[in-house]
Amino acid sequence: MTYSAPDGSRLVQDIEKAGFYPQLVTDVVMDSLDGRRPVSHLVQLETHFTNTELHRHITALVLAEDVLHITHVDDQQYDENGSDTVARVSSETVPISQIRSVTLSYAYHQPQNYVPGTAIMELNLAVSWTGTQQLELYPAMCEDPECQADHGYTGTAASEDVVMRISSEADGQEAVEGAREFARTLRRANVAPLTDSGAQIAQSPPQHPTAARPEPPAPRLRFGHRFNGRDSGRNA
Repeated sequence: MTYSAPDGSRLVQDIEKAGFYPQLVTDVVMDSLDGRRPVSHLVQLETHFTNTELHRHITALVLAEDVLHITHVDDQQYDENGSDTVARVSSETVPISQIRSVTLSYAYHQPQNYVPGTAIMELNLAVSWTGTQQLELYPAMCEDPECQADHGYTGTAASEDVVMRISSEADGQEAVEGAREFARTLRRANVAPLTDSGAQIAQSPPQHPTAARPEPPAPRLRFGHRFNGRDSGRNA
């Protein structure tokens, strides 16, 4: 579900429907919103199995007036029967004006049969605001199977603070369409303040044509946690 009632009841209903410590998650989200009205939201629960353990994670993205609020909760069991459990909560509130990009990646099954209205099989949503780089590195290899030389490391770098994957098979078609609509709403909210800012700049006195412009800050590199429902080191 993507749209909230003015009192946030739709958001609460979706958190309760997920069934993952609903009262805890609701209290954390509402406290972080600090009275702001939820406009649109996306709630996703993921379950992962290892050889001996079961782990669940919930991510709630809430667009509320001028901010995007992100809450991520997972649990950790300290004994074999699961009676000693700790819920770990992380939350962040980001001004809409600071969001740099909202990226959607689609996947369609049997594209040769595509017609207008064909359902999306899978959707990946990535939201970036800090400009920091998420790095995935692994040892570089050469084509010689007998080579013992050290070829350093290779990998990929991407600017992404929140990454969510929604699949029609795992989450349902309604969840996929809801995620796409949430992304559209977030994009519209992100463009609006930029447009207003541009109008103000146009009304200000023109700058001298030879005035020096400050160089943009260089991107920072860091290893960061990705809100994509996957915690490295805990999944097999």
